[in-house]
Amino acid sequence: MRPSRSCLAALGAVTLAATSLLWSGSASAAATDYVALGDSYSSGTGAGNYDPGSGSCNRSANAYPKLWAAAHSTASFKFVACSGATTATVASGQLGALASSTTLVSITAGGNDAGFADVMETCVLHSTSTCQSRVAEAESYMRGTLPGRLDSLYAKIRAKSPSARVVVLGYPRLYKIVSVCVGLGNTKRTALNGAADTLDGVLAQAAGRAGFTWSDVRDEFAGHELCSGDDWLNAVTIPIDSSYHPTALGHRSGYLPALTGSAGLALQKQT
Repeated sequence: MRPSRSCLAALGAVTLAATSLLWSGSASAAATDYVALGDSYSSGTGAGNYDPGSGSCNRSANAYPKLWAAAHSTASFKFVACSGATTATVASGQLGALASSTTLVSITAGGNDAGFADVMETCVLHSTSTCQSRVAEAESYMRGTLPGRLDSLYAKIRAKSPSARVVVLGYPRLYKIVSVCVGLGNTKRTALNGAADTLDGVLAQAAGRAGFTWSDVRDEFAGHELCSGDDWLNAVTIPIDSSYHPTALGHRSGYLPALTGSAGLALQKQT
């Protein structure tokens, strides 16, 4: 028996309505509750176009968390990363942005604990041997004290957002070692690159212990360090706080792909 035209039309309407409901549910499920934590490498210091309301936190419209949120379906986005943050100040001042409903967290933290600014100042202003000694001191801290601080912070993040995918992003090497480049000598540059490698190794291990996702940015920045001729990092700048931080291009072409590639297939790109 052939169904009537009116019956087919009614069946089509029901199918369309069901499909619309399924699509709506899928879109809702894909929406992400994203919280961006961390220090200046996440806030966007050095990338310009800062939110005046962020004050000394220097949250930039060009920072990778803002770029990721703009390109993906987000139910909510909280950008609380702040220049100068340490593991302790992230724990005390930023974790209020997290909730049990949070589905994605990104974070850079640990560089300031190890004295990043002081290390750079020492290496820029003082002798090679003094630079090497200060780097060795920082690396000793990274290996001995920083792991416990990271474990404590990561446990607090997990307690507040038990279902979130947490992406821990690392730090790039600052220099490409070449025969001719104005500024620091290659011995200092090599020492500073070694410190970045030590820090990233400590961060990767801590992320693994916490069950978080580790995202190494050194591969994205390879060939775009200072002295490469295609730098994605600031050298010495005025204001001084932007020195040795990623540029807007560094966030867009370095950190953003590192986060996007680690954020999980369930976090669908907005069409």
